[in-house]
Amino acid sequence: MSLMRRVRDITVAALNERLEKAEDPVRLIDQFLWSTREEILQAEKLYQQYSAHAGQLKAQWLQAEQQKDKREQQAITALKAGEEHIARIALQEKQSHEQRAVQYKELYEQGRLNVTELEELLRELRSEYQSVYDKREFYAARMESLRLQQRMNQRYGVHGAAGQPDNMFRRLDDRISDMEHEARSLRDLRRAGQEFLTQAGSTVQSIVEQELQQLKRKLEREG
Repeated sequence: MSLMRRVRDITVAALNERLEKAEDPVRLIDQFLWSTREEILQAEKLYQQYSAHAGQLKAQWLQAEQQKDKREQQAITALKAGEEHIARIALQEKQSHEQRAVQYKELYEQGRLNVTELEELLRELRSEYQSVYDKREFYAARMESLRLQQRMNQRYGVHGAAGQPDNMFRRLDDRISDMEHEARSLRDLRRAGQEFLTQAGSTVQSIVEQELQQLKRKLEREG
């Protein structure tokens, strides 16, 4: 049983080392859980076999004890009857049953220790399985959160800032402001042009009036 525990320790240590390098820790944990579940099933079968075997050893041990006591009682009865030869045979059989009882008792005690160790190993395996399973659920939730975060970053991360309403309307405001500025510039330009034409017209009219007056004076001089 101690060998099984050492092998188990090596397996757990290997899992810890692989988890540090794994790109998909949940999948690796699932493999470990499957392997642990198989070990639990095998350990349960072995436990049942050991328990049954230990029960058989105990029955054989107790049966040998009963036969030993029975032969001793027979030897006493034979001695009381004066049958010393029969008493001797009964005592010889008693020794055989006693030796058999000692052997089966040793086997039973060793089997009982193995059953106890198997019970402890099963408790450890089940506890370990539940602990790893709980962590698996936690890491699975974290991986899903990470996956959704990555999808959100892909969808809204790079182009998201450009598509935000505030930025969109800010750009629209800037564009409209540019258009308004352009319209004002054109209006001012037209107004300036109109004023120029008006001023030009006034100047021409003044010149015409001056020439008209000069012509009138000329005609008056000529009579």
